[in-house]
Amino acid sequence: MQAHGIIAGLGNPGQEYFRTRHNLGFMLVDGLLIQARDKGGGAEKLSAPRQKFELWKAWLAPLPSLPWLLLKPLTYMNLSGEAVRQVLAYYQLKPNDLLVAHDEMDLPLGRMRFKLGGGAAGHKGVLSIEQALGSGDFYRLRLGIGKKNTHDAVSYVTSSFAPGEQSVLEEVLQAACSFLPCFVETDFEEMRRRINSFRPASRQETPATN
Repeated sequence: MQAHGIIAGLGNPGQEYFRTRHNLGFMLVDGLLIQARDKGGGAEKLSAPRQKFELWKAWLAPLPSLPWLLLKPLTYMNLSGEAVRQVLAYYQLKPNDLLVAHDEMDLPLGRMRFKLGGGAAGHKGVLSIEQALGSGDFYRLRLGIGKKNTHDAVSYVTSSFAPGEQSVLEEVLQAACSFLPCFVETDFEEMRRRINSFRPASRQETPATN
């Protein structure tokens, strides 16, 4: 099957993690699915119930000619690479056909960073993918969640967004969903400039550190 590539949003399965900070990648995939159904060419689920992932073929506006594969690993964050490797191998895709969207404590909520390659910077989901693929040469969309308590990072990333953060959260997700489908027709440096320069209109960014 021909596809532009894979957009993998990282998170943890289960209702207890739904819409928590660590699941920002899952939330991005949900937004892209809504976009495909409302503005694009639709979406078709490809995965079976007992697989280690959820996978969709989605035609995203404004480029509906070829679909994207939208992936949610269901292996829990620290084993994300198992699902990503399986899907890449099945569709005979390479690491540079992959874009991984994940939460990032070193950025404030409302900010994004786009890059190709580089280290995992302590993110265990990204590290798992690097180890499983034997390569770090994939695209990353780092979605800021801020960092309020450096002594209890696990509790922080698995916490829900506060009511006062919801407007910034929705704004950055909408922006990311509008940027990503244009990636195949946009120069990498231009795409990085657009994403890295994004600022939420509300200006109420949660700081990365105290």
